[in-house]
Amino acid sequence: MRPFTCLCFLVLLSLLNLSTGKREETGFRICAYNLQNFNKEKASHTMTLHSLTRIVARCHITLLQHVVDPDGEAITTLMSSLNSMESDRYDGTQFQSLSSAMLGKSPDDMQQYVFIWRQHEANLTRQHQYRKDGPFVRPPFVVKFQSNKTQIGDFILVPLHSEPLQAIQEINNLYDVFEEVSSMWNNTNVMFLGDFHASCGFVTRLDRKKIRLYTNSSFSWLIGEQVDTTVTDSTSCAYDRIVVYGQPFLQAIVPYSGKVFNFGREFKFSRAKVLDVSDHFPIEVRLKGSGLLLQATPLTVLLCVSAVARLLLPGL
Repeated sequence: MRPFTCLCFLVLLSLLNLSTGKREETGFRICAYNLQNFNKEKASHTMTLHSLTRIVARCHITLLQHVVDPDGEAITTLMSSLNSMESDRYDGTQFQSLSSAMLGKSPDDMQQYVFIWRQHEANLTRQHQYRKDGPFVRPPFVVKFQSNKTQIGDFILVPLHSEPLQAIQEINNLYDVFEEVSSMWNNTNVMFLGDFHASCGFVTRLDRKKIRLYTNSSFSWLIGEQVDTTVTDSTSCAYDRIVVYGQPFLQAIVPYSGKVFNFGREFKFSRAKVLDVSDHFPIEVRLKGSGLLLQATPLTVLLCVSAVARLLLPGL
């Protein structure tokens, strides 16, 4: 069988799997989750830790926010749980983590950003703590990743857990962070993610006119304004967001994959069990994979089907 025909046969098989519902979601999943005061006491709760392990294990890269772990004990516990999983689904995947310093302007409210990633599917290549005075209560701890599993290859992640009453100014100031890191690393594949408080009373429709990530059309918001990223019935707000810069990055994202992961529904958890982890849901987006099958165009698919048909039915 010729190489092209072999490839076409594989494409045809993948299409058959898709048509019969056997194909799982593809792509490289990036997630962000506000953990609502994740500390060593919270990590010591067996069911909470188990739930969080299942959530993080789904993702190739996860940003955790509102982590209060100055001694590193909570993240060590989580990493031990992740790396001791015995599941065929994750095929022995090993995870690594990187935590920022404690960030904040009040000794009573110091927090960390933490990134966790699959070590064989992504490489951390740069890290940078944004340090300009004034704009942020918890300044972004910026990282750059490289992954051969993605079309885009190299990309920058800029986290933000905004101070609610300063949300407008802080989201607007993310543009300054973009200019600094994209120039410093000569890379404009930048994604902003986290709990921006970009909704309800903190950021209104009129407020968006004051925010450069809204007024500059080069930035695409992948979590819609009407999405509810909170758990309780008393709020329905799109606090948690994912934003990317530029058409190249936007085109490297699986369309409509920016969404909330309602793990309560997915794992059949009670509302109380969900709230044991956080009062937010995780958000996620998927980058297109680098494999040829994932990039097949409709014309390629038609040619492949034709080639396979000629191979299997030579008399036609």
